[in-house]
Amino acid sequence: MRWLQLTATPPLTSIREGYSMTMTTQRILDLAAAASASHDEDLVQLLGEANELYQQGLQDLHRETAERLGQLATADLPAAVQTAGMPCDASRDCASRDRAEVILLLTLAEWERTPAALAFMEMAEAAARRGVCLIPEE
Repeated sequence: MRWLQLTATPPLTSIREGYSMTMTTQRILDLAAAASASHDEDLVQLLGEANELYQQGLQDLHRETAERLGQLATADLPAAVQTAGMPCDASRDCASRDRAEVILLLTLAEWERTPAALAFMEMAEAAARRGVCLIPEE
């Protein structure tokens, strides 16, 4: 469901976004590799940078998903949700949500399966097991 377009070739903006996603993924993987040997403040800095990249990647994918699904009729969104493997009862779940929320949920479902997101989540979980978190203790 990556390319839901009528054209045979992806638009230039999608190519640039794909390149950006590749760079984001590679940088998060590099940070995750460095995190295993880091401690305390160094680990917090690595985790902070990875978090920024995670958020940027999610925003980029959200923008791309909104563009990709922009021409899709609202009535066709439940089919896109089901194709993504998300539960959606057209009479309740999807019908009660607005278009922007459904697109955001589709984006999040796709993002959580990317190598960048998986690497960040593993990095954050490993840091948490070592007592390191981006949220300061009170």
